[in-house]
Amino acid sequence: MKVVKFGGSSLASGEQLKKVFDIVISDSERKIVVVSAPGKRNFEDIKVTDLLIACAEARLAGDDAMDLLEMVMGRYAEIAKELELEEAVIAEIRDHFISLLHGNQNKPTRFIDALKASGEDNNAKLVAAYFRKQGIDAHYINPQSAGLIVTDEAGYTQVLPESYDQLSKLRDQSGILVFPGFFGYNEAGEVVTFSRSGSDITGSILANGTNADLYENFTDVDAVYSVNPSVVENPKPIKELTYREMRELSYAGFSVFHDEALFPAFRAGIPVQIKNTNNPSAPGTKVVNARENENGPVVGIASDKGFCSIYVRKYLMNREIGFGRKLLQILEDNDVSYEHIPSGIDDTTIILREYRLNKEIETHIVERIMNELQADEVKVEHDLALLMVVGEGMKHNVGTTARASKALANAKVNIEMINQGSSEVSMMFGIKARDEEKAVRALYQEFFSNVVVNV
Repeated sequence: MKVVKFGGSSLASGEQLKKVFDIVISDSERKIVVVSAPGKRNFEDIKVTDLLIACAEARLAGDDAMDLLEMVMGRYAEIAKELELEEAVIAEIRDHFISLLHGNQNKPTRFIDALKASGEDNNAKLVAAYFRKQGIDAHYINPQSAGLIVTDEAGYTQVLPESYDQLSKLRDQSGILVFPGFFGYNEAGEVVTFSRSGSDITGSILANGTNADLYENFTDVDAVYSVNPSVVENPKPIKELTYREMRELSYAGFSVFHDEALFPAFRAGIPVQIKNTNNPSAPGTKVVNARENENGPVVGIASDKGFCSIYVRKYLMNREIGFGRKLLQILEDNDVSYEHIPSGIDDTTIILREYRLNKEIETHIVERIMNELQADEVKVEHDLALLMVVGEGMKHNVGTTARASKALANAKVNIEMINQGSSEVSMMFGIKARDEEKAVRALYQEFFSNVVVNV
């Protein structure tokens, strides 16, 4: 049995939905279909989820927001018309949207979550209706009735463990089950959403709960590539990579998956197949627990901007018991989380997301470190990018770090910091953001220009 998820671009129009139908019915093992809200039809278009968020915010600000809601309804009506669905389908969707828009606003976060989740919820109803019109036994499944119970964290919810036993019963239901992604219900029966791109998380949860043999994730690319195609032309596709490699790449900027999305499938040991709705015959990329390291030490290179660092130097830091704890306590007191902490014997560097610091918080943190920890030097560096060189094969190959450092030096890219995890699955380089693309191209040339990737 397979769980198959389709992203917003795969459901943006009636033409795309017809492709989805053909893909699902071409394999009798595809039983559960997880859907996103309609995405962009073209570059200038607006995602339905973004329209719904704007709609909720306008309503909370005192606007009736009907102009925005009509834009949303226009998207569903256009798809329904292309698919020649009955008016009753759109009437039901319209009634649902209007009831939510005029719902209880006493809890603004709940109000916003309910509206933005309705994009997926109503799309699942529309998809199920189209499947039935084509003569297929298909059913819309409400996450609450299926037992998808989640924590009470609006926009960042997590699945509760007891959900898995309840979701396992979906295996016994007849026909194709169409399940809306992106949200669940808290124990009070209120809609709560996952973080953006949360439909991937829903698919992974359902694969775990139903003990699926495979979780297929259909998007608009043929495969996961070894590097961002907008930086390197025609990069090598990756046939197979591990969960750990995918996690590292997702964290550092690969946009195919949300970096938390695969965890439920990973925990259950279920492989994930990434495929293209517009080219379903392409082999895609499979994410597995373990793979043969046939393609050299590196499987992918990722990068992301928007980082800064706090450098702290103090003589005999390594002898001072509790120094690290006190340093992190200062960050916690200012509600600031960190990403990495590469260290030496007398210095340490804390890597942060740039948005976590404003000038006031930065000044306060620096003053506390100098005064309370008696640091010799504290320096904040802005406008950094992180490069991640990822591959399980690095642990079996000598000299990978040297090769990467030499490639960056030859490209005249200065390394601000370097950090390698103890697992040796990845190594991280901190550089100036202005050098990001030049650095990525240099690393790609070093590790992939003379390597034939197994595809």
